[in-house]
Amino acid sequence: MKTFYIETFGCQMNAHDSEKVVGTLVQQGYEQVQTPDQAELVLYNTCSIRDKAEQKVFHRLDQFKRASGKGKVFGVIGCVAQQEGEKIFERAPHVSLVAGSASYTKLPELLVQLENGDRRVTGLSLDNSEPFDTPFTRRDNPHRAYITIIEGCDKACAYCVVPFTRGPERSRTSESVLNEARSLTELGYTEVQLLGQNVNSYRDSSPAGWDFARLLAKTGEVPGMRRVRFTTSHPRDFVKPIVDAIDENETLCNHVHLPVQSGSTAVLDRMQRLYTRDIYMRCIDWIKNSHRDIAITTDIIVGFPGETESDFQQTIRLIEEVEYDAMFIFKYSRRPNTSALQYEDHIPEEEKTRRFNVLQERQRALQIARNARYVGTTQQVHVEGFNIATSQWIGRTNQNKMLNFMDSRLPSPSNGETLVGQYLDVLVTRSSPNSLAGERAWRQ
Repeated sequence: MKTFYIETFGCQMNAHDSEKVVGTLVQQGYEQVQTPDQAELVLYNTCSIRDKAEQKVFHRLDQFKRASGKGKVFGVIGCVAQQEGEKIFERAPHVSLVAGSASYTKLPELLVQLENGDRRVTGLSLDNSEPFDTPFTRRDNPHRAYITIIEGCDKACAYCVVPFTRGPERSRTSESVLNEARSLTELGYTEVQLLGQNVNSYRDSSPAGWDFARLLAKTGEVPGMRRVRFTTSHPRDFVKPIVDAIDENETLCNHVHLPVQSGSTAVLDRMQRLYTRDIYMRCIDWIKNSHRDIAITTDIIVGFPGETESDFQQTIRLIEEVEYDAMFIFKYSRRPNTSALQYEDHIPEEEKTRRFNVLQERQRALQIARNARYVGTTQQVHVEGFNIATSQWIGRTNQNKMLNFMDSRLPSPSNGETLVGQYLDVLVTRSSPNSLAGERAWRQ
């Protein structure tokens, strides 16, 4: 049997793309193995959002070529493949396959070319008439599943390569999304996460014409569904009906990831983000005025070209006003094909690092305070695993907070017994900046 190894870099979209690739390969008669040494076909599913991720892929290619590359077929797929195209063959001559995410439905054809001995096979079309949902997906998790509802991006953020690597926005029909959700619950899945580069930019491609808020609400009504999450939202397309849907259906998780990128309207304008600080804060007000306690997380870029100390201080004031539950901070990284490359006032690397550290320290203090609020409360967790080192079960709350807990009746997996996949009440007894800890709450 033909064997393959796949390594994934990047976001949840990339992780789900790899599930699609794995499902297609298995359907074509390939067997997945756990190390590149065991594989005949070695694939790297790549991310190009930041330069470091891209460099890591080429380092890995060079590393395995020298260590165990003889007789193997190497492929680069995903965003770096789409971004660099056939230049990858020049940079890494031992690579035989270069394919972007829009070509995964054509993967069987590309595999035939490889098997016939072709040394340079490409799938780089961004034709938006092609479907992007593959018929075969092998899920990595038996309880929680991803559903891609929209691909690509029609925005033109000055720092972002996504429009060039994923192409224009293409939305699935609401019927196909709901059919996938129903089939997943029938297979025993109880939690799904709706995915898209800009998930709330979704526009039903069928005559039904649903927007994202309606699709979200209807997904939450699928029989057997316990939790529905979504990511990532763009503030420009975030509307109050999304919050209303969360308010009205507890199946929809009370967590919103809403990237702000900067607290300065001037920087947002240079980033071409299509909203101001005030518009963003209006979205935050909708979320905070919800009947439910909705956790808010965000992304922030420090050191964008032209960001002054005053701009940076506005970002600090914004995070203190919002009080995010978690924040992902990135130092600005030059990316090809982006308009920010034309800016001349780039920030020195040491200053980017300073701002990164200041923001990280402020956010850590905020998270300590926010997580401390949960001590003494009972939270429902969806159990994901067991940590042998700490003898604790690992779960995730409705608000997407990690909660590690003890269970006196089942202190560890034994005799085939496990809590994984169950929804349990846990009394929170301790908190830290990044997680909660507690004990299983038993009802009298």
